[in-house]
Amino acid sequence: MTTITSSELNYLVFRYLQESGFTHAAFALGYEAGINKCTIDGNMVPPGALITSVQKGIQYLEMEANLTCQSDADVDEDFSFLQPLDLITKDVFELRQMIKDRKKNLHKERDKDKEKDKEKELEREHERERSRIREKERQEREKESEKDRERVEKDKHREKQHEDNTDREMLVDQADKNNIKHENVKHENVRHEENGISGVSFTGPETMDISTTSASQTCDIPNSDVMVLEGHISEVCACAWSPTGSLLASGSGDSTARIWSIAEGTSRSGVQNSPLNVLVLKHVKGRTNEKSKDVTTLDWSTEGTLLATGSYDGQARIWNTNGELMTTLSKHKGPIFSLKWNKKCDFLLTGSCDKTAIVWDVKAEEWKQQFEFHSGPILDVDWRNNTSFATSSTDNMIYVCRVGDTRPVKAFAGHQGEVNCVKWDPTGSLLASCSDDISAKIWSMKQDKYVHDLREHSKEIYTIRWSPTGPGTNNPNQQLVLASASFDSTVKLWDVELGKLLCSLEGHREPVYSVAFSPNGEYLASGSLDKCINIWSLKDGKVVKTYTGNGGIFEVCWNKEGDKIAACFANNTVCVLDLRM
Repeated sequence: MTTITSSELNYLVFRYLQESGFTHAAFALGYEAGINKCTIDGNMVPPGALITSVQKGIQYLEMEANLTCQSDADVDEDFSFLQPLDLITKDVFELRQMIKDRKKNLHKERDKDKEKDKEKELEREHERERSRIREKERQEREKESEKDRERVEKDKHREKQHEDNTDREMLVDQADKNNIKHENVKHENVRHEENGISGVSFTGPETMDISTTSASQTCDIPNSDVMVLEGHISEVCACAWSPTGSLLASGSGDSTARIWSIAEGTSRSGVQNSPLNVLVLKHVKGRTNEKSKDVTTLDWSTEGTLLATGSYDGQARIWNTNGELMTTLSKHKGPIFSLKWNKKCDFLLTGSCDKTAIVWDVKAEEWKQQFEFHSGPILDVDWRNNTSFATSSTDNMIYVCRVGDTRPVKAFAGHQGEVNCVKWDPTGSLLASCSDDISAKIWSMKQDKYVHDLREHSKEIYTIRWSPTGPGTNNPNQQLVLASASFDSTVKLWDVELGKLLCSLEGHREPVYSVAFSPNGEYLASGSLDKCINIWSLKDGKVVKTYTGNGGIFEVCWNKEGDKIAACFANNTVCVLDLRM
């Protein structure tokens, strides 16, 4: 290895001092080091020789420190990690450690930037999803407005017809009056008889309307049997009765969920907003009504001791019945649209706009497994048993998954639009689904293709529910039925064995967003954007009770005794209907 002598180094320093203008320092060094006795030929030493030598030494150290790099790209990148002072003051091993540490920090920063970019992209996707939903609602409103205009035109036409008929009757009356006087009494009797017949003919529609109104008045639920729960300051989009008690939970766009205590046998008191009767579960500190904290979904545990809520901020929260926050579960990167406990209540399942479903270990307060099979936001989830479940998405797919398995147990393809809802039947053998493609389908784990394709609706189907009847229920001797609710304003009941329509329940005037069977399986409640709750008898398919509120209805649910129905409204209220006869 080539080395440099002290005499050569002294000469290089001497020349550096001379070239830099430090004449006195150069003279002192030359005198003490005996430069004049040095054998070096000064003409062979180029200007700036000392600086050049130092720079080359630094470059050599830099190269040596980077010998552990794996590629040319890494070498170029790693040079930027070292400063000249580092190279002079540190040995090679220290320099290598510095490169490793700084490279690690750089990768962390890049990962953070990638995460931020991913979150921004997710937020843009969420915004596109919200825009799509708003556009769909706008189109629905336009269609309904067009229907209203058509109805008004028909009413005007009918009214004009009625006026024309009345005018004709008046002309006939006048002619009769001009008839021979001594036959007046006879003619009057005949004319009254004729007008009686013509009256039925011309005023038939009005007579029918009056009849319908009077019939509906007899089954209207009086205000004295309705408790209005006020307190939310934004639309209430979810509600659920505790399976074991008289507690009612509601979730709203005001960043809160609420637990209302509804005393047994008391539901006839008008507005109920006393703070003694409600616990407010705040999802954000300070001011409420932040849209990122909308409570989108909620579900009670089987024992009714814990309430789980899902929010637009991507977090699931677990509360006790005293309104205390027990656990916050954070991993999703987008809003949670659906959330369910399994029967044992050891797992909580969440489905999110981030295209993933997560099973949470409730006792350990951490996520157990994340399922990343869908290519679009997950709209609904439902447990089949304690360890397997189904998910549906905007990607038109349904997956059946099992905790511990890394691949889906089943992949059901067949829908041609977003799959809004999936529900297992009471025995867990059949899965029902509904979609924007105007169809509902029934699937079996024994085959890949759907068992039945249910196509009688004329618009998107928003939700479905199985009746609490048939094998595996408290009503085993009654037939198992599936109900579907659609934007075409109807609810349809299906024979799931034959895949045939049993009955179409037609009484709403706007999209139906929610249906719920009574615990005994004899009645069905439906809630619509037309502000009406209809309660249908499944024996004859007729409305037996109805209630009209002051806002569109997003969800209806029965209590466990079957004597009360709760409904959440777009006008920020929750109503409890007392159905005791």
